[in-house]
Amino acid sequence: MVVFAGQGDARRSMALLWRTGGPDEVRPGPKPGLSVDVIVDAAIAVADREGMAALSMRRVGERLGRTGMALYTYVPSKGELVDLMYDRALAELPAEYDLSGGWRPAVSSWAEHMLAFYLRHPWVLQVSQARPVLGPNEFAVLETVVGILRGTGLGPGRLRGVVSLLFDFVRGAAKTISESRLAPAATGVSDEEWWQARSSLLEEVAPGFAARFPMVTWVESEDDVPGEDEPYLEHRVNETFTVGLSVLLDGVEAAMKTG
Repeated sequence: MVVFAGQGDARRSMALLWRTGGPDEVRPGPKPGLSVDVIVDAAIAVADREGMAALSMRRVGERLGRTGMALYTYVPSKGELVDLMYDRALAELPAEYDLSGGWRPAVSSWAEHMLAFYLRHPWVLQVSQARPVLGPNEFAVLETVVGILRGTGLGPGRLRGVVSLLFDFVRGAAKTISESRLAPAATGVSDEEWWQARSSLLEEVAPGFAARFPMVTWVESEDDVPGEDEPYLEHRVNETFTVGLSVLLDGVEAAMKTG
């Protein structure tokens, strides 16, 4: 499921994101008062608990003890709601990093925080990056990582490429881990059971596999054993995330030397 940002009215959406107009006050009454922030927080809670597919104005209203219609005075449609949810969730991320050790450890910390953020809110991964939300917290995240990488001395064009690569790298790892966590409940089969069943059958259905695919066999010849409570695939992705991030940053350092 892919959700595209910016599907609501452009002027209304941007005004809500930047809080430059429209009703936002908490209104008193027999039930807890409503505001844009209250509604957005409830919507994030629904998406965190039940997934993006369960998100609707009616479901958010139920969580708040209201009808879905009661929310429209504050948020015109689900399109605007998704934009607001996405941008508000990003406010959790740190705005500053310690640069005393240089840009590399700081950007490593940033990437780890982004990965953890995506795994706390896996529905965020369903919001397409093809059309950004253009909210204040989205710009704040970008400002932070560009501020860290400015220390590399790379020019704007090359730095844009590095930033884009970092976001794609972290989102890709988070997406795989998130899907691996969903798979057992969706299929009734754990990661371990799935891999064991198929890897054992591979020897039967593909005799001579190692001779046919020697490079694949070689690259899989060293494999760390996951921890007791760590699913196999999640362990592999965490391992490759660490290695991949290190190699990516090695590439940035190489680019610094070539100017």
